[in-house]
Amino acid sequence: MLRLYFLINAQKILQIKKCLKSFNHAKTRYTTEAKFQTKPYRLHRLDKGPEPETTLTKSDALKYFELMSTVRKLEANINILYKAKIIRGFCHLYSGQEAVAVGMYAALRPSDAAITSYRCHAWIYLYSKEDPLVAVIAELVGTRAGCSRGKGGSMHMYAPNFYGGNGIVGAQVPLGVGVALAFKYTQKDAVSVVLYGDGAANNGQVFEAFNIAKLWNLPCIFVCENNQYGMGTSTARHSANTEFYTRGDVIPGIWIDGMDILSVREATRFSINHCVSGKGPILLEVYTYRYFGHSLSDPGTSYRTHDEIQKMRHTNDPIKNFSNQLLTANLVTQDELHQIEAKVKKEVDDATERAKIGKEIEMEELTYDIYANDVMKEIRLTTPFRTGPHKVTVNRSQNLK
Repeated sequence: MLRLYFLINAQKILQIKKCLKSFNHAKTRYTTEAKFQTKPYRLHRLDKGPEPETTLTKSDALKYFELMSTVRKLEANINILYKAKIIRGFCHLYSGQEAVAVGMYAALRPSDAAITSYRCHAWIYLYSKEDPLVAVIAELVGTRAGCSRGKGGSMHMYAPNFYGGNGIVGAQVPLGVGVALAFKYTQKDAVSVVLYGDGAANNGQVFEAFNIAKLWNLPCIFVCENNQYGMGTSTARHSANTEFYTRGDVIPGIWIDGMDILSVREATRFSINHCVSGKGPILLEVYTYRYFGHSLSDPGTSYRTHDEIQKMRHTNDPIKNFSNQLLTANLVTQDELHQIEAKVKKEVDDATERAKIGKEIEMEELTYDIYANDVMKEIRLTTPFRTGPHKVTVNRSQNLK
């Protein structure tokens, strides 16, 4: 009996050792954070740039993957709605550029503001506080649940601390500098992120904005999203100087691989510190790529080949790059990523259906909330002889509430 007792206990000890070994193996295989190398930066008028290594927690990794996947799925659904003629007018998709918006947003503080061009769906989704997917899709289909009550459409979207969505090429740049001036004037601890494309980089008002921002050392981060084509014209054909991060002259600049979300995040953190330390503006060139044409009316293959687009999708996609990094570092499992993809699909599809069945505003409301104060009682319509009533309502400007 005694011998049998020791034999049974020896077997239990072996089982416990196996369990501990298995636990320790799992513990070393899947970690809660990991270190990653950022892609090389190029610097202009800077002695030192962002750190070449960064730490990423598992929770942030899953959050960034979900945000980028949501933007990708959101734009895919918008593409379907446009082709079904449920969305009309101009519509510019962000597919391929997700690491730029999500990477920058990951580094921004709640007080920081952003303003961009008409390629703004990702940004409005990130900045919207209530039901952000419906806020985007409903605005596109023209229903009252949209962020601008269905009156703005694809190019005129707003949210707290997000100043658009601007339809005129380059016009957002001096406006964004104005936001930075307001921050400095009121001594608010915030920066203004001003995004524009490589096509807008040759616009005269952009250089005027650079000048005044540096002259007054405003807390402004200029961001040239270089997706390599200004509408249908490659950067080599539309710009004599294609090193856009040097275009600010005396303004320091950084070139960033915009297909790598962590490189974007770290460069944004560096830039915020640069601005709030009183050094004035900084200019980032984020090198990226758009998969669709300039807008959905542009097939995008008359000035570049189908093979070029497919090569980028297969070899340098920002979401695939990121997921591969996470898996290689054993920071997440493939099952976790699949679960997020399934969750994203359901959420975006559900939001699409809810946005589609929404109601349009009444005709009378077309002329409401044009002014911040009720200074005008009547608003001219299509002729001097037709007017509509003006009224300031609870739906007034997002950034005046």
